[in-house]
Amino acid sequence: MNYSWLGVLKAGLGGNQSWTPAWPDQEPREGYDVVIIGGGGHGLATAYYLARDFPGKKVAVLEKGYIGGGNTGRNTTIVRSNYLWDEAADLYEHALKLWEDLSEELDYNVMFSQRGVYNLGHSLQDMRDIERRVNANQLNGIDAEVVSTTELKQRIPIMETGAHTRYPVLGASFQPRGGVARHDAVAWGFARAAAARGVDIIQNCEVHALDIEAGRIRGLDTSRGYIRAGQVGSVAAGHSSVIAAMAGLRLPLESHPLQAFVSEPMKPVLHTVVMSNGVHGYVSQSDKGDLVIGAGIDSYSGYSQRGSPHLIDHAAAAILQLFPVFSRAKINRQWGGIVDVCPDACPIISPTPVEGLYFNCGWGTGGFKATPGSGHVFAHTIGQDSPHPLALPFHLDRFTTGALIDEHGAAGVAH
Repeated sequence: MNYSWLGVLKAGLGGNQSWTPAWPDQEPREGYDVVIIGGGGHGLATAYYLARDFPGKKVAVLEKGYIGGGNTGRNTTIVRSNYLWDEAADLYEHALKLWEDLSEELDYNVMFSQRGVYNLGHSLQDMRDIERRVNANQLNGIDAEVVSTTELKQRIPIMETGAHTRYPVLGASFQPRGGVARHDAVAWGFARAAAARGVDIIQNCEVHALDIEAGRIRGLDTSRGYIRAGQVGSVAAGHSSVIAAMAGLRLPLESHPLQAFVSEPMKPVLHTVVMSNGVHGYVSQSDKGDLVIGAGIDSYSGYSQRGSPHLIDHAAAAILQLFPVFSRAKINRQWGGIVDVCPDACPIISPTPVEGLYFNCGWGTGGFKATPGSGHVFAHTIGQDSPHPLALPFHLDRFTTGALIDEHGAAGVAH
């Protein structure tokens, strides 16, 4: 295939008939050993690691729309592992280590860029929390440091750190190994690699009902017919409650639209990620040059993927206080992604009372950064029919035993 500009133009005008699809468009079979509901990053990662580590299983991924069309394509791409509590820190650090070799593992460039992540402190309490979290990270072998205002200004000269600002910056935490990745490439890379290992990826296949008999999953009624399944793993992100209700389960989740927007492209001016829980805003610059800015969640529960102007306005004002140099940049587009939030700001990775049915959900605003780690431990949980050691603290039972993992301090809106 000629990949010169002329060759690409000819292929495009010809409908790309000569291009080999990254993964085949499969028709569903009558049945599978494992069916994964949800073709986002977590679902595709689960399918890939199932196919890699349990090669005897027939696996399918069902996506109601198209691959990468849900939350995977509607996030702000930040990757970090500097969480406070041991259980969460271990899980996210496991994911970060997988990120570091993911392009090689998938033979696909996911554009993972370890440009570092700063979490700003705007008050004395913020700084106390930062110092506590950095100390906890270092005890867990996770790279982290406390950065003074003076050092911060030297590293990021375009940021306004003066005490006269509305949001004075008293310091920050910094994780050098954190960064960003290309969200679409992550979905495509896992999809291609999973398909190459025999996974059927079935798009435009919405699940309408779960077939449960005598307390065990038997199959699924879908928009493309009935599919038998020995095991079913639901990784439906913000719509997990909908799938759970099909099994008669009520999960401790709330679904909210999380807001984000991007600017017009510009020359490179910001070479790291800057986050602030205090102002509910965070910003990085993509390889294309646009500023990727995250805002807060809409306080009302819902499934809308539209932007909420009042939240965008608040986030834009806060970012401009920190970066006045961005004041003349124009907003290119905005959107909302559906996040499902647990009471302790930690996920659910767990079997359920229905035999053969498993849920991976409740990641709140931090799902993207966990993508490979989430898929890896969930695949183990399904393949072994026993929770992975890193997933065990995130069992559904913790909401009845009281063994919650309160990560609100490190897993706030600014993800």
